Amino acid sequence: MGRDEFEGDEGSGWVPAPTPPFSQAAGLTCDFAFRAEPVVDEVVTKVLRRYPDGSIHWDAYKGALVVRVTNSGNGRSYDADVSGSALVEHHADGSETWNVVGPVLLGVREGGGNIPRGLWVIDGVYRLRIAADGYRTVTMVRGSRDNVCDHLG
Repeated sequence: MGRDEFEGDEGSGWVPAPTPPFSQAAGLTCDFAFRAEPVVDEVVTKVLRRYPDGSIHWDAYKGALVVRVTNSGNGRSYDADVSGSALVEHHADGSETWNVVGPVLLGVREGGGNIPRGLWVIDGVYRLRIAADGYRTVTMVRGSRDNVCDHLG
């Protein structure tokens, strides 16, 4: 996609995109319940193109983000640096395609993706496709993945 294909579309600039804290019950992505909350959150987003109905077609994200994940049972915590940058295409069917450089935090439930269940820091250059039903497909160009659950058990 060429740079000039987006020029002049929105022009409003970058705006904060705060990451809300969240909790998850045991067994969904990790064997234990956990809470995750940002300790550094400088993420910004910019709409690059909209569909004729005004909904977002393309947007971008960048900025520092460190999420502290804490095991609710034993209190152990891990700070995940997930300061990646992404160009996201939102498809009309509700699916999304994320073109990413750098780390992001990705939860995958059992049978919910082409990588095993876990709370993953995916890092490198890759494409993440999130189907309308939530199924996650990670296609690595080059990179690594680290299961945060392994740091907290």
